[in-house]
Amino acid sequence: MYTFSSKLKTFSFALMILGLIGVAYGFLSTPSSVEDVKVMLQNSHDSHGEVAANHDVDTHVVEADAHGAEQTESAHSDDTHAEHAFHYLKNKPWSALYVALFFFFMISLGALAFYAIQHAAQAGWSVVLFRVMEGITAYLPVGAILLFVFFVLSSLHMNHLFVWMDPEVVAHDELIQNKAGYLNVPFFLIRAAIYMAGWVWYRQHSRKLTLAQDNATDISNYTKLFKRSAAFLVFFLVTESMMSWDWIMSLDPHWYSTLFGWYVFASMIVSAITTIALVSIYLKGKGYLEFVNNSHLHDLAKFMFGFSIFWTYLWFSQFMLIWYADIPEEVTYFVSRFNEYKIPFLGMLVLNFVFPLLVLMNSDFKRVNWFIVCTGIVILIGHYIDIYVMVMPATVGDQWFIGISEISSVLLVLGIFIYVVFTALSKAPLLAKGNPFIKESEQFHY
Repeated sequence: MYTFSSKLKTFSFALMILGLIGVAYGFLSTPSSVEDVKVMLQNSHDSHGEVAANHDVDTHVVEADAHGAEQTESAHSDDTHAEHAFHYLKNKPWSALYVALFFFFMISLGALAFYAIQHAAQAGWSVVLFRVMEGITAYLPVGAILLFVFFVLSSLHMNHLFVWMDPEVVAHDELIQNKAGYLNVPFFLIRAAIYMAGWVWYRQHSRKLTLAQDNATDISNYTKLFKRSAAFLVFFLVTESMMSWDWIMSLDPHWYSTLFGWYVFASMIVSAITTIALVSIYLKGKGYLEFVNNSHLHDLAKFMFGFSIFWTYLWFSQFMLIWYADIPEEVTYFVSRFNEYKIPFLGMLVLNFVFPLLVLMNSDFKRVNWFIVCTGIVILIGHYIDIYVMVMPATVGDQWFIGISEISSVLLVLGIFIYVVFTALSKAPLLAKGNPFIKESEQFHY
């Protein structure tokens, strides 16, 4: 039986407190008016030097009339730019919080999908890891509540992340008007509630059945879970795709990709498996999970490697097809990311593909715990950046940078995640002893 150590508990609380302070600072430090943004932009221009002061005075006198009209037009352009920058900067702390909330919810949901696959496939090797998976999925109800509250606040116009929620924007946008039957606030919230209710129900129900199976004299609970896991996976595949359209793709309501659901799933599943590996290695290092051997961790590392390649395949397929077709409505998505997010957009390829490829290709490295941990941390950072690049261009435009709001949001949600997961791990034995494949799992060797 795992005991949630006071040190780890204190660490999680410290993360939450630091994160909460930083998130509060992020909201309080946003500009309060367009005039404040104009001052910020002017200071930014001034910091590059006053080139005009070095111009010849006579030249300015001669050209004064010609510049008059240009200055008027420039002033109007500056006002428009300042107004856009104001909305982007007001969105920035909300966007940072949303990326963190979605990222950790995605990890928990991905772990649930992987857990369901193990039951539906009647896998034997992974049974000793079931309690770790159940612990990670314990965050799902908490994450669902936090995300749903965020969506409600968005629908009340506390932020402008989802532009299709703004009636003034919709009134002047024919494309969004044509999608209003699907992209409207009541239906959006209803869909989110259905997705979350279905995912949380399966998580709670599967946990109940596996705990009951530990003390059962037959395998009736196991059989029920096998059937319901197969049914859940059908529900999951549909709702996960719709979730990716609703929660991520609708941030850019003019753009769509038929690969997007799979792309988000790839990021989700590799992040979840990586987290399963990291938690397992942590517990094993603390003297728990003595029944987990190097072959189990080797298989987890193989999945990390395989799904990293799968993610890269989908990334390239989506990018290459849109780039080659060169349809204006589609390429705008990648143009904004290349022009304004080139470093994170291309950098995540190194973190999510090149690094795992070079490190995890060697079979021996997959059995070395510190290799798995280092690679896992890099993969998680890479997929956080992946979600960041999915969200930020639509919500903050060119006003992005990874600062206090982003780091604090991650710390806040990470603290909640650690506390919930390890509390759940301490509530039940770490071995699902009632599973009929438990002996096969304990004796598993690659």
